[in-house]
Amino acid sequence: MAILTKGSAKPAGPAQNRDNRSGGSHGRSGGASRAPAPADRRQPAQPEKKTVELPDSTTVRELAALINVSPINVIRELMNNGVMANINQQLDFDSAAIVAEAFGYEAAARQVVAPEPEAEAVVIDPATGKSAPARPSTLRQRLLARESAEMIEKRPPVVTVMGHVDHGKTSLLDAIRKTDVAAGEAGGITQHVGAYQVEHEGHKVTFLDTPGHEAFTAMRARGASVTDVAVLVVAADDGVMPQTREAIAHAKAAQVPIVVAMNKIDKSNANPDLVKQQLAEAGLVPDDWGGDTLVIPVSAKQRKGIDDLLEGIVMTADALDTVRANPDRAAIGTVIEAELDKSKGAMATVLIQNGTLNLGDAFVAGSVYGRVRAMFDFHGHRIKKAGPSTPVSVIGMSDVPVAGTVLEVVVDEKAARSMAAANTTFAARETAPARATTLQEYFEQAKAGKAKKLLLIVKADNQGTLPPIVESLERLNTDESEVRLEIIYRGIGGITESDVDLAVASGAVILGFEVDMDNAARRKAESSGIDVRTYDVIYKMVEDVELALKGMLEPKLVQRAIGSAEVRQFFKINKVGMVAGVIVRNGVVQRNARARVLRDGKELFLGAVTTLKRLTDDVQEVRQGFECGLSLEGFNEYKPGDAIEFFVEEYK
Repeated sequence: MAILTKGSAKPAGPAQNRDNRSGGSHGRSGGASRAPAPADRRQPAQPEKKTVELPDSTTVRELAALINVSPINVIRELMNNGVMANINQQLDFDSAAIVAEAFGYEAAARQVVAPEPEAEAVVIDPATGKSAPARPSTLRQRLLARESAEMIEKRPPVVTVMGHVDHGKTSLLDAIRKTDVAAGEAGGITQHVGAYQVEHEGHKVTFLDTPGHEAFTAMRARGASVTDVAVLVVAADDGVMPQTREAIAHAKAAQVPIVVAMNKIDKSNANPDLVKQQLAEAGLVPDDWGGDTLVIPVSAKQRKGIDDLLEGIVMTADALDTVRANPDRAAIGTVIEAELDKSKGAMATVLIQNGTLNLGDAFVAGSVYGRVRAMFDFHGHRIKKAGPSTPVSVIGMSDVPVAGTVLEVVVDEKAARSMAAANTTFAARETAPARATTLQEYFEQAKAGKAKKLLLIVKADNQGTLPPIVESLERLNTDESEVRLEIIYRGIGGITESDVDLAVASGAVILGFEVDMDNAARRKAESSGIDVRTYDVIYKMVEDVELALKGMLEPKLVQRAIGSAEVRQFFKINKVGMVAGVIVRNGVVQRNARARVLRDGKELFLGAVTTLKRLTDDVQEVRQGFECGLSLEGFNEYKPGDAIEFFVEEYK
């Protein structure tokens, strides 16, 4: 949408004011010798304008980089023209051209060569589930959308290894890299996020060694979708486990193709056919069974099948149109991990996603800025430049950036400092579209015609009840349905942090049948705004989902946690009963709140707070770190060490 026009009036700039004052002075001095003539003074020689190519749409930040000024100055120029904008504000061509003109640039439309039909970037719209040339959803896709076809070329694919905790993920990476990483890990379990690059028959492949699908999804939740291919490690002697199914759900939610590495085929009790059957039941039909999932037998211990696995990864990546980049531009990458080193200062592992990062480049990464003082590859060797899909450790940062932050090269360190300050100022105004994460929000979006798909995570108490629940929910999808539902993950057992992570990353609603939710998951769901609904009657669950799809859902009474406390002692007071002396561990305790008493993780009581005292005074609330006395309506069985969680109920 155009926000400025060519006819917009602008106040006189500093140069104009100086000219007017100068003219007045000459007028008072008089004399025939004054030169040049007044007409000439009013029309001084104009400096030749520089030309800048602008796309149809650009952000304030991008425009500032193109015309070599601070984003603050661009924002100030927009304000002078009556437009309030932040650093992520989208500007159309005309508006950007007017701002550029104010800084001495003449704007020209950027000529973009349209790609051939077969090479056109096609993404899957998460709202409709259909292929569409809609606004790209990942950073890689957005970067490609800005590049002309002749400038981009193939780059190494980026691979994340996922799977069950002891199926051999790190050992497989060890076999691929021919290094002994697993031996240095505590208990043989990966404790950090790393990035490595290998070469197979002239093709480079970058591996992200993560602690599991939780880290993979946590980065996605922060907007850092850096993976091209997911390798799912499944032990041939153990088969598909609950964590395997979770990993499949996380990869599918990210719309990342999966290659299965069937590990431990050297074991005597390996059963490849059973594993393939379990994979097919989980939605990954092996290619030799007529499906489209590559299942490659490997033995990390004996280093068998590694070449076949690498070849399968390269083949899968070749089929993707997004595994491309433009190396001949300023670098843009994503922070994979960051730390504060005692000798080197703030440093980060960055995966370059587009362009080339060079020694000495100035950059900004969120609220952090700096200049590349040194770079190291994954071997620890110093390097001078890093191209697309290259993991590199960068030294020279003003502070430790957050993992998942986009790092972008800018003109100079002054511009980087200004952009970092602007990012800090406008961080709360991020313009990324909000996703529905509650049934009520889906209902509101359905009424407005915006929601097209309702994503669900379903957990049940046992294997007998899960299939009928899933079948009942899927029957709600009819040809007449404008909003369709998709169950992205189904599982047995309580609701965990991993379930909440997946919901955060995908925008799903969690439904539970006869299951509990652990405290860590509850806190994360509340802080993230994830809707978690538990039921003990199947038809009530199905009814709520149906009402959400039809736009008739009533608001739900939910519990919002406000604090927790630990019982230190208890005593009896006449006319009051048993009173617990507690210390507030987190948040706040309120007199009008409700409370849940937990002992050894199990709930003993649920009821209202009846009295709350601080020393001898009745109070309305007590905050973290303070001690107080309280009583709960109808409960007298306190014990030292009991945990009490406090919450308020509200409609949502």
